[in-house]
Amino acid sequence: MPLSKVFISLGLSFGIVAMAGCQVISVKQQNTAKTLSNQRDSILNRSTLSEASLNVLAMTGKEAVSCIGQAEHCITALQHIPELLDEQILSTGSEIYLAQAIQLKKSSDCNANQPHLYKQTEAEQRHAIQAFQQCTEQQLEALTQSLRYSYAYLFASKRPLSQRLFDNRQVQVRDFYNQAVTNLIDTYNQRNEKKTINYEHTLSIGKNHYQIDIEQYPHLDMTQVEQLLSTYNLGFSGLKSISRRDGFGAEFVIQMRKSQQVPTTSYLMNPLQQRQSLISHPNRHDARFLAATLVVEPTQKDSVESILASQTLKFRLIDPNHYHDIQIADKNFPLAANFSAPYGLWLANNNLGAAAYWTLLDREQNLVMPHLFMLEPYNPNKKVIIMIHGLASSPEAWIAMTNDIMGDTILRDNFQVWQIFYSTNMPIMESRYQIHALLKQTFDDLKRQYPKQPPQHAVLLGHSMGGVISRMLVSDADFSTDVLHYLQKNHVRKYEAYKNENQNFGKLAQARLQLHALTPPIDRAIFISSPFRGTDFADRWFTLAARKIIKLPKSFLTATFETITHGLTGELTNDYLTQMTKDFLQNGPSDLSRKSAFMKITAETPISAKVKYHVIIGNDTTFDNHDTAQITDGIVPYSSAHLDGAQSEKIIQGGHSIQYSPEAVLELRRILRLHLQELGKP
Repeated sequence: MPLSKVFISLGLSFGIVAMAGCQVISVKQQNTAKTLSNQRDSILNRSTLSEASLNVLAMTGKEAVSCIGQAEHCITALQHIPELLDEQILSTGSEIYLAQAIQLKKSSDCNANQPHLYKQTEAEQRHAIQAFQQCTEQQLEALTQSLRYSYAYLFASKRPLSQRLFDNRQVQVRDFYNQAVTNLIDTYNQRNEKKTINYEHTLSIGKNHYQIDIEQYPHLDMTQVEQLLSTYNLGFSGLKSISRRDGFGAEFVIQMRKSQQVPTTSYLMNPLQQRQSLISHPNRHDARFLAATLVVEPTQKDSVESILASQTLKFRLIDPNHYHDIQIADKNFPLAANFSAPYGLWLANNNLGAAAYWTLLDREQNLVMPHLFMLEPYNPNKKVIIMIHGLASSPEAWIAMTNDIMGDTILRDNFQVWQIFYSTNMPIMESRYQIHALLKQTFDDLKRQYPKQPPQHAVLLGHSMGGVISRMLVSDADFSTDVLHYLQKNHVRKYEAYKNENQNFGKLAQARLQLHALTPPIDRAIFISSPFRGTDFADRWFTLAARKIIKLPKSFLTATFETITHGLTGELTNDYLTQMTKDFLQNGPSDLSRKSAFMKITAETPISAKVKYHVIIGNDTTFDNHDTAQITDGIVPYSSAHLDGAQSEKIIQGGHSIQYSPEAVLELRRILRLHLQELGKP
């Protein structure tokens, strides 16, 4: 054989061997995180499309980047491939259009701050504004397309929903839908940030029209809606857990407009006489942040084609507190919801924790009168829980318990929370009187509004000083004789002279000294770490120093002195004011002293026989819970917090703020469930 042929033969042999040794496929183990990432990641948490969409695009030979830039052309190409299932086209379309919207959002033209750069000339600014409007218009159109495709996949594709129940793709497309709704509202809000958005009419978004449907949000007044806020990316540092419900729909908060009423800063000596209606009362606040689930659907949805072509869509605002399910295509689906977000936004916007300390020092005059906050629109089918905080505190003291109630399906469906915020520098007797008047007016108005379903079986919850006030709210007692005897010890003549000369204030004094239990509607009370017989802590040197700094509100003192001195002159006025100030116009912290006149008179106040009550006590010592003589929460000893006749008494290891502890939260849940059981609720 010629040498040249030998080399050719050898070359072919080596080529064949080389080709055989170059494997196209190899197998290796990969970690679980990588596997899950390949199966579940999408454009929402990485810079490229999901594996499912990339696999579909591979059939067209198109690159993901070019497809996102030309979404409409790309989807049209997919629709001409007969081998593709309808759900593959629809799910890929929902992700591609969402990816296009995300890409546009990152561009400089869609930057909401771009039109307002102060360095631009007037012409450049006009150009930037025009570019911003055009870019966001394209973004809104892409989001609407993503909504159409994801909705069609979820509810109109050929394969039944039940057969896709465990598909990863099902979860992905639901997320595409929710994110498209979220971005649609956020972008629309940005485009209209300088305008007052009118949510009560049809919203025109690009070529599309969105009708607002509130049929499933009872009593919602769209004229008062300030903004729709997505909870998708909201985080709350002060909440240990977020109470949610999984299901269909995008989770939102409806932010209502602030009330135009100005809280009263004048002190009302007789609030029941100067009553105001539930609607106009300046110190009673309807919920401003409402939980909502937003479902967007095309009005034409007979087929996939009609869904994709529909230019009129519907915003369905649904109250997740009233509805657990949503009906779509003649089937019921669980309704998604975020119950913690409205509560978190309310706390963050009011900054009540800081306000509590300022009111203690008489810096917040508009909070001298107590305020009532309803955390959700009043529902006559739910029982009311009234929470009253303690000294130098605020409704923030109830974060753990309130959030846990919202997270418990049974409690959330059967209870609504009211928070009382009051100035804790006030005399306790006066705080009791003003809170009693505020609650009585509210309950009376609700009776008139709902005569067939008046408020009943309400639960009262008080911590520390709030517990002391709460006990007096459910007590029938008359302290007039006790106060008279107290004054008579050294001031008989002066008191009798005053009483004879000023019958008007005698009536107002009686209103404060004669307790009438709020029964009904309250028939159960829970007291936490409450110093019913006072505390020595109030008499320690640092507390005494603080008590000297803490002042009674000027508006209260002015109103009180004007009333007291009516009809009195000269020495009698000064002497009486001196005695009253010394004994019965003490600030809240001073009243908590075991030695105070308030404690000497009220220590053994009986609770109405119509009310069942429970006690929760902290034990901050190493002593056993049975050694009650030694137990204290660091501020309140067991002997002061204990109440005879309680339905239950729970001693929990911990300090004075025991209401934050998981054990106290569980005890509250137990009591509330017991309350429902005794009312015949399942």
